[in-house]
Amino acid sequence: MVRVALVGVGGWGKNHARVLSELGVLCAICDKDLQRAEQYAKKYSVPAYDDVEKLLSSETVQVANVCTPTTTHYDITKQLLEHGLDVFVEKPLAATVEEGRKIAEIAEQRKRIVGVGYIERFNPAVARLKKIVSESTLGELILAEFYRENRWGGVKDVGILRDTTVHDIDTARYIFGEEPVQVFCRTGSVMGPHEDFAVVMLGFKKHRTAILTTNWVTPRKERRLSAVFTSGVVSLDFVAQQVRIEKEDVTEIPRFQTQEPLLLELKSFIESVEKRVKPLVDAREALGTSIIAEAAAYSSKKGLPVALQI
Repeated sequence: MVRVALVGVGGWGKNHARVLSELGVLCAICDKDLQRAEQYAKKYSVPAYDDVEKLLSSETVQVANVCTPTTTHYDITKQLLEHGLDVFVEKPLAATVEEGRKIAEIAEQRKRIVGVGYIERFNPAVARLKKIVSESTLGELILAEFYRENRWGGVKDVGILRDTTVHDIDTARYIFGEEPVQVFCRTGSVMGPHEDFAVVMLGFKKHRTAILTTNWVTPRKERRLSAVFTSGVVSLDFVAQQVRIEKEDVTEIPRFQTQEPLLLELKSFIESVEKRVKPLVDAREALGTSIIAEAAAYSSKKGLPVALQI
């Protein structure tokens, strides 16, 4: 069994701590806030550290899980890779495309595995939609409309495009099974220094389209997707893990077991490390999503569509 050290146990990191403990692989917790690190380390009966170098010099670790602010991903992941560890990084891979590309190159040079936390690929409802697309049971997917909305009152180190919209960019790439060729985006800010609402249009081949609406302004939590096919429509609720299939003369609501996507994601990554195989979302795959997010930001700034070549 591999030994996994968690770096960053803030907002989402505490969920990683719980799941890694459930999987029996958590061996240490590191957070720059030592009091917070000690709180969760005590809960899961592992050592606590407030510095990555102290962690690496004190513990025998094969894998690190990075759940720190986006702008710290590059420096921390680089340090861990150069120490010889395989690394799981929460999305996005890095704050910029250039930093993400460097991480991918270091991983390849060191023959290390890097996985990136695009969790919706492990959502059972998304898996059902992907199966419908792959088997063409409703014809061809032509339009996908995403809505990811939730009021956010905290402070982020990056805007909504790199923090939240990337989830749906990645899911759109995944369900269409190809890369978009064009992006157009409008963003704005009403609550802070970074953009906090965005509408992104991704153009795929044959005029197929994905429209992604995300914001941190709406006072309700909503995460849903409507996928239009040539012979039907699939409505998906990411949180409830529900799928509704509407055909011309019948509506189906398939039943399947709900499962925690984070548990499936981390379990899959650990298996990738043990078998030395490429994870579902590695550094190069995640880099594609970062390229699109960066192009979307540029599109919004210039007010023009941007051609993509990924």
